[in-house]
Amino acid sequence: MDYALIHLANGIRVVLHQNQSPVSHACLIVNAGARDEPEGKYGLAHFIEHLLFKQTERRNTNQLLNRLEAVGGDLNAYTTKEYTCIHASFLFPHLARTLDLFEDLLFHSVFPEQEMEKEKGVILDEIASYQDSPEESVMDDFEDQVFQGHALGHNILGTASDLRTFSKTDILRFVQQHYSTHELIIGISGNYPLKRVERLAERIFGSIPERESVNRRIAPPAILPQQLTLTKPINQVHQMIGGRAYATHNENKTGLLLLNNLLGGMGMSSRLNLIIREKYGIAYTIESNYTPYSDAGFFYIYFGTDEEKVTKARKLVANELRKLREKPLGVMQLHQAKHKFKGQIALGEENRLNLIIALAKNVLDDNRVQTLDEVFSRIDMVTAPQLMHIANEIFDDANLASLSFVPE
Repeated sequence: MDYALIHLANGIRVVLHQNQSPVSHACLIVNAGARDEPEGKYGLAHFIEHLLFKQTERRNTNQLLNRLEAVGGDLNAYTTKEYTCIHASFLFPHLARTLDLFEDLLFHSVFPEQEMEKEKGVILDEIASYQDSPEESVMDDFEDQVFQGHALGHNILGTASDLRTFSKTDILRFVQQHYSTHELIIGISGNYPLKRVERLAERIFGSIPERESVNRRIAPPAILPQQLTLTKPINQVHQMIGGRAYATHNENKTGLLLLNNLLGGMGMSSRLNLIIREKYGIAYTIESNYTPYSDAGFFYIYFGTDEEKVTKARKLVANELRKLREKPLGVMQLHQAKHKFKGQIALGEENRLNLIIALAKNVLDDNRVQTLDEVFSRIDMVTAPQLMHIANEIFDDANLASLSFVPE
């Protein structure tokens, strides 16, 4: 695969992934997310993401939404704890149209107040819908528990009470403080010559005034893990187990990603799925996940089951974690775990939209593109003793918190 990184004078960077597909993809990632919101304004980053599509200096809502749809393209966006992403898929001829739209959305949105009030109603419905889904809300509530009192714990949607207070001044202040040109990456995947992309990027984004921001992020302090149980109007128990984990640049990140994949990651052959679902039939869904952030990380195991089965399920999960702490993987087990993980990563790169978003995130984190060979090399370097060390740090009972949603 061919990659190129373009640096504009104002700090904006463009990563190009060249391929022969007639369908192209692009994204714009800015290093500003839910953790950057001031106290009392939780949900502001997500609210801004919604409002970017409402009106700009040149286009109204319909013109923005139809700009790509009129030529068969697709436009969307999302917000995470640490960044905001706009992304699009379109046919090969429409790259300039897409980049021009990105520039208009991010740098010329006017945030009309009448649209703000309408969008508050939309997000209030989104919050209510999320609260009606215990399998989703338990995960967010658990992350808030693990990062208690810290910005990383706050729900990306925010709260209804905070949402109602948002003003245009809040939005403009957040954008000015956090939408830095030096923290903005554009990703492009398609059959485009580098020179053409360089000219387009310079023409569309080169005149944007340079804007710097101060990184005000503070790493979460250590806290004692808690074991909490909450009653809800539900039919099943929704169980979370987990805690703090490694940050993005920690040397053990790759090892924990591999360990997580072995334990409860993608596919039906993970250890937790084989023991909990296939062998005992205790739960329909059981999974684990590891999310690294810039200065912290979050690991969890989730399952939903009937009340009479939850004690056994917890014991089985604890037993799998104990095995990983106490017994090193054999040579064949480690080889198979690496082989499976690398295969899943390679297959994931077939989704070129996800790939270009991942590459843009690489540039945001490291100012460079990580090739597939580099990723595989890091996986190959992981050893069985290293995995045991990681398991004893992350899966230690003393470091694990839990949250249970139980029926009333």
